[in-house]
Amino acid sequence: MGKISTCLWFDGKAEEAARFYTSIVKKSRVTGVVPYGEAGPGEPGSVMVVMFELDGQRFIGLNGGPQFTFDEAISVHVTCDSQEEIDELWERLTADGGEEGPCGWLRDKYGLSWQIDSSALHEMITSPDQEAAARATKLMFTMKKLDVQALQDAFDGKS
Repeated sequence: MGKISTCLWFDGKAEEAARFYTSIVKKSRVTGVVPYGEAGPGEPGSVMVVMFELDGQRFIGLNGGPQFTFDEAISVHVTCDSQEEIDELWERLTADGGEEGPCGWLRDKYGLSWQIDSSALHEMITSPDQEAAARATKLMFTMKKLDVQALQDAFDGKS
């Protein structure tokens, strides 16, 4: 089987987006840029495709034009190990035109949806203690950016 990667369709901002994403996600890099040639359909020499990795996950950014846009049917899911990591990613991804969404979801300035999640929340909602898991889940549904301590307090029955 061939290698699998996710292709993201942009309207002229694939390289800009890839460089932005690789600047905020640890262990990330742009691995290649391919320009349009004379065959088009883009302007010869302009960026057609940019290949990049986010924490080892491979992506392709394609400057395909305005025909398609992102929606919440696809998102980049990031499981964070600390509140500081959640806060940093949330701040950077919602800046300059990004939008907060419910339950740890957001849309960045390029229109791509992200889920900024918590490994602690995963442990809570998969706990065999179903009442505690339900308390944490119920609180999560009221949040935008996840607050791990508040979720833990709800899980522990402290709120």
